[in-house]
Amino acid sequence: MEDSYYKIYKPYGYLSQFVNNQNKRKNKKLLSELFELPETIMAVGRLDEKSEGLLLLTTDGKFSNYITSSKIEKEYHVMVDGIITETQIGTLKNGVEISVNGKPYLTKPCDAELLEDTSHIVDRFVRDEKHGPTSWLKIVLAEGKFRQVRKMTAKVGFPTLRLVRVRIGNYKLETMKPAEIKTISY
Repeated sequence: MEDSYYKIYKPYGYLSQFVNNQNKRKNKKLLSELFELPETIMAVGRLDEKSEGLLLLTTDGKFSNYITSSKIEKEYHVMVDGIITETQIGTLKNGVEISVNGKPYLTKPCDAELLEDTSHIVDRFVRDEKHGPTSWLKIVLAEGKFRQVRKMTAKVGFPTLRLVRVRIGNYKLETMKPAEIKTISY
């Protein structure tokens, strides 16, 4: 049987999985509610429930392992609470100390910059403007610790309000809309 490869726009509010084996996640929304795919399909990496954007799916374990174990860049466009400055962006670029599995971890240097044009991001209500201004950042990582981007922006005083992954290596979200799926080649 030939392997399958897809890219999807994982919508906000869904887990990056197709089968729920845990009681505590009984009422969670799964990707299987949106897509009719082979039983052997797996998500390559994860996006947490409150994150959205590009997620790769495959039936090929070698492809999955390559994408997750190699230093493949992942690009995130992140809305943060407040007007972030070049000083805080510089701190993110150099690496910040976050907690990983209860232990301190210094993130590797990364690409981070203010994102002026967000016209490519699907509009979604996050909060009322009366709660203050927001900024958008581009953060590119070659590592992927649990909730890393959220921990990084919080560490410099700007909690993440919205997180959209737009690129994994050469695979891009482009103009996809939430819950859209496209076949890709490997």
